[in-house]
Amino acid sequence: MNITVYCGASLGNDSAYQAAAEKLGKWIADGQHTLVYGGGKLGLMGVVADTVLAHQSKVIGIIPQFLQDREVSHPNLTKTVIVESMSERKNKMVELGDAYIALPGGPGTLEEIAEVISWARIGKNNNPCILFNEKGYFDSLKSFFSHMVKEGFFTQSDFEKIFKKYFNSKLSSIKTANSLTLLIINTKLVIRGFFKKDIKFFKKPLAENMEKVYNDMVRKRFRKNCVN
Repeated sequence: MNITVYCGASLGNDSAYQAAAEKLGKWIADGQHTLVYGGGKLGLMGVVADTVLAHQSKVIGIIPQFLQDREVSHPNLTKTVIVESMSERKNKMVELGDAYIALPGGPGTLEEIAEVISWARIGKNNNPCILFNEKGYFDSLKSFFSHMVKEGFFTQSDFEKIFKKYFNSKLSSIKTANSLTLLIINTKLVIRGFFKKDIKFFKKPLAENMEKVYNDMVRKRFRKNCVN
């Protein structure tokens, strides 16, 4: 199975993020899966690729020519696919993937995982979408989705489809998971509950909620100077 991973080109300011990338990389290799990712050698992108390669599994990197020219691409991948644009890169990663996992990262990571979730909602993605919620990194995103429901931009039905079917199951269950099952994974690679039964919505304006998501990225060093 091809596992597409979205993550930052920075390491963040806590070693737990790097450890999470290593755990995920080892899980991919142990299952004899193939990693599909953005092709970089820096940050968590480099960590997850190096880990998969070190455990004798395959890695496919998708990278735009302009990043290849900057010499930020990983030199030792099983296969490197050079594309012309970021949009082409995203489309190729979706095309090759059988499941999509977001580790902590910056705006690019958020954009990529949000896109496959959106495609699943309209029937254009039949594969599971997964957030690796290391240290509660995606907690603010959880709250933002809640606020979307409250403000009428996201249905309660889709919210429940995405966020309810992930209890007491291991990462290997992604083979049978529904495309609208957004799995929230803890540091032990076990899917855990992310929302309480009584969801408390933010009462702040939509823009303030989005700002909080991005501020969390800045605070955890996944927004500044990162490619993805």
